[in-house]
Amino acid sequence: MSRVSAERARELASKVLCNNAVSAPNADAVATALVAAELDGLASHGLSRLIAYADQAMAGKVDGYAKPRIRVNAPAALAVDAGHGFAFPAIQFGIEHGVARAREAGSCTVAISHSHHAGVLGHHVEAAATQGLIALGFSNSPAAMAPWGGSKGVFGTNPIACAVPRSGAPPMVIDLSLSGVARGKVMLANQRGEAIPEGWALDEAGRPTTEAAAALAGTMIPAGGAKGAALALMVEILSATLTGSSYAFEASSFFNMEGPPPNIGQCFWLIDPDRLAGPQFAARLEVLFAAITDQPGARIPGVRRHELRVANQKKGVEIDDALMANIGQRVGVYK
Repeated sequence: MSRVSAERARELASKVLCNNAVSAPNADAVATALVAAELDGLASHGLSRLIAYADQAMAGKVDGYAKPRIRVNAPAALAVDAGHGFAFPAIQFGIEHGVARAREAGSCTVAISHSHHAGVLGHHVEAAATQGLIALGFSNSPAAMAPWGGSKGVFGTNPIACAVPRSGAPPMVIDLSLSGVARGKVMLANQRGEAIPEGWALDEAGRPTTEAAAALAGTMIPAGGAKGAALALMVEILSATLTGSSYAFEASSFFNMEGPPPNIGQCFWLIDPDRLAGPQFAARLEVLFAAITDQPGARIPGVRRHELRVANQKKGVEIDDALMANIGQRVGVYK
């Protein structure tokens, strides 16, 4: 393992992307998102994705030069076309414009179409919460889960996220995949040749497996059983049907160069709490949080991740030796 500063990691990742058919602004947005995942201890959504992203840009599966554009512009609704480019610049663009509309109208729905992997969904809603808004986020992804009682993948792992602003503290952030664990963790285990715990996934025949490769060929187990599968359906409707994007079973993989663009979608709901609850919102929120933290062992969602982020900002991020060698080949000699 090599340890480098967060800034150096962003610089290297951005160079790799720029050398592989990605514009400088898009490369910076993607690199920033990947390193942010590393800082939060979410390696499955971090730099392990870099080479696949770069290869897809070179192959044209993702348009590295795409510029997001507004497709629908209404007081409380904004539709952004990602243009089959990376999700990060499109979501950033949508959230930026959506925050302004939410402040004017009280709330705003932001729909992202023709998109790609959204990375850590919690980071996008957190960006809105740092500006004083409650934010909910939904994204579909390529098929990885069967409907409850079925055996063939119809839904993605379809993450959901919520961020709420706090007074004098970082936003509360809830971020979870609707599979028992994120599929990216299985991908990472497969890359490292590691087994996965039982209860994560099923093989193609619907049998429990601890082999990462067999899990990737099969389906993920939904969190909460039938309830998780029902929530995944809800996200599919909000992210794909509402945005005019591909359903999970129509989308191509995030991880290889084969096939057309994934064409998945994201949906965000931004709410101005001051418009509904007034100035007492912040104080009332802390009453709820105090009822949680007053219990030994209980904590507010997102606190541990934020603490890890602060620590890793000082320590830097670890990069696997094989990945570092690949990066070196793509950017040339570096110190």
